[in-house]
This record gives sequence, C-alpha cells and structure tokens, in this order.
Amino acid sequence: MLSAGKEAVVVAARILAEGALVAFPTDTVYGVGAHAFQPHAVERIYIAKIRPWDKAIPILLARADDLSLVTERITETAWLLAERFWPGGLTLVLPKKANVPDVVSAGGPTVAVRVPDHPVPLALIAALGAPLAATSANLSGRPSPVTSWEVETELGGRIELILDGGRCPGGIPSTVLDLTTDPPIILRPGAIAVEEIEALLAVQRD
Repeated sequence: MLSAGKEAVVVAARILAEGALVAFPTDTVYGVGAHAFQPHAVERIYIAKIRPWDKAIPILLARADDLSLVTERITETAWLLAERFWPGGLTLVLPKKANVPDVVSAGGPTVAVRVPDHPVPLALIAALGAPLAATSANLSGRPSPVTSWEVETELGGRIELILDGGRCPGGIPSTVLDLTTDPPIILRPGAIAVEEIEALLAVQRD
C-alpha cells in the first residue's frame, strides 16, 4: 500500500501499463482498475474479484471529450448529461467502439463510462495515457469499500497495489443510466438522484 501522492501515481501507472491491477479512491467508493485496452489485464479484475464473467466492467475517463475513445453514436442527451453531472457519480451506458475489448463489455455491444470527480483516478489516467477499466475494489457481491484498509481486507494479495487516499467522500456507488434505450433506463440508483436526471431530461424534451 502506498499513500496516493504524485510519486505513487507514477509507480501505479507503470504497474498498470505492465498489465497489473491497482486499487484507488474515487469520489464514490474505492475502485480496482486495469488498462482498459489490455484484455488480459481486464481479465485479471474478474479473477481477483471472483466476478461473474457476464458482468461488464465500466470505463473511467479523464474528461467528457474522451467519450469518443470508447463509444459510438454519442447523442445530444449523452453530452447534456455529461455536461451537467461530470465529473461526478453518473455512469452512462452507450454503444461501445470496436477498439474496446469484449472482456470489458462482457461480450455485449455497450460500454459503461464516467468521469470521476477525484484527483487520484484522473491523475492515474493522465499518467497512463489511457482510460481505466474499473469497478469497486471488493470481492463480488460484498459491500463496496470506502477505505484502503477495507480494500486490503477484500483484495489484499490478489492485486499488485493499493493507493491510500483516505476515506472516499461519497461512499455510494454511481448511478447507472442506460442511454441505448428510448426513454433511458436507470439500471442502478446511486450517487446522483434519479429525480435530478429525470428533471434534466424533461427540460430537454420540452
């Protein structure tokens, strides 16, 4: 475990580039991530978490403009939601781009994406030069961790590095919104209130 300072981020980015796994704090809960474009690295997330292989893994981006790196057909609604809620606790499900490995999307045609509102994952993405495939840093089915010690309890010995950034400020997983359907569907309530999303979409329709 390393304290999540600048030097530790450089070390973590190097580890990620080599195909290994790193856990880190976000604005919601602690996540465990891999280089999003390295299929074997992403496979290791499933193995470390004992995660079902049919459960897709979200992608963290550094900024909304990076949507085009991993998604196709970015709608006006997607841009509107990104402008309002990113960086923050809203995950959008969109058609995936062909360069996204199938293991990230569990073989499906969509990918879940968000921009976290936390300096550590943003610094990691910048240092790595690529998006992160990342999900909560716990064994599958267990509560999402909000401290590095909870990550150690769950995944210690199963991943290469944990970055300690203190307690996560949010503690609630992101809200997941599927934009591949009309109207959009909330797949998981979370950090962003459903009412806020519905209000914004209602204004857009008007």
